[in-house]
Amino acid sequence: MMQNVIILDTSVLCCWLQVPGKDTAGSGQDKWDFDRIDSTIKEKIDNGYYIVLPLATILETGNHISQASKFRFECAEKMSKMLEWTAQGDEPWAAFTEQAHLFTLENMTRISKEWPVLAAGQISLGDFLIVDVANYYAAAGIKVEILTGDAGLKAYEPVLPVKQPRRRSKHR
Repeated sequence: MMQNVIILDTSVLCCWLQVPGKDTAGSGQDKWDFDRIDSTIKEKIDNGYYIVLPLATILETGNHISQASKFRFECAEKMSKMLEWTAQGDEPWAAFTEQAHLFTLENMTRISKEWPVLAAGQISLGDFLIVDVANYYAAAGIKVEILTGDAGLKAYEPVLPVKQPRRRSKHR
C-alpha cells in the first residue's frame, strides 16, 4: 500500500529528462539540475516513495520536449518509458488511474469555478491541477511531497494532519 508519494512538476521532470533549455529549475539557493533530481528521486524510492506524474506535468513536459532545439526523440523515448511504467503501475510508479477523479464532471465544474481567481493571482492551470493531485493523495492519508523548482507551487504542498493520541480512560 502506498504511504508516501513524490509528485513531479514540469520543471523537475524536464530537468530529469535533460530536455535542452529546460535542464535546470529553481533559483537562488534552490537550484535543481539532473544530478540533484536523480539523487533525490533515488533516495525517495529507497525510502518507500512512489512517483506520481500528474497529467498537467505530462502534457507540459511533452510540449517542452517537442519544442526543444535538439534531442527531441531521445527525450520523448525516455518520457514514453515513464508513461508506460505509470500506465502499468510498475513500482515505484503510481498508476495513472489514481488521478481519474480529476476528470469527473463534478470536479471539472469545480475547477472551472475556482481557477479563474487563482489565474488572476498568477497560478497556472497546470500548477492548480498538480496541487489538486497532491490534495487527492493527502486526503487518502498519504504523505505527499511535490518536487519542484517553483517555491510558489511548493507552498501549496499539503501537510498531513498530526494524529492525536487517544486518551486513556481513567477507569481501568
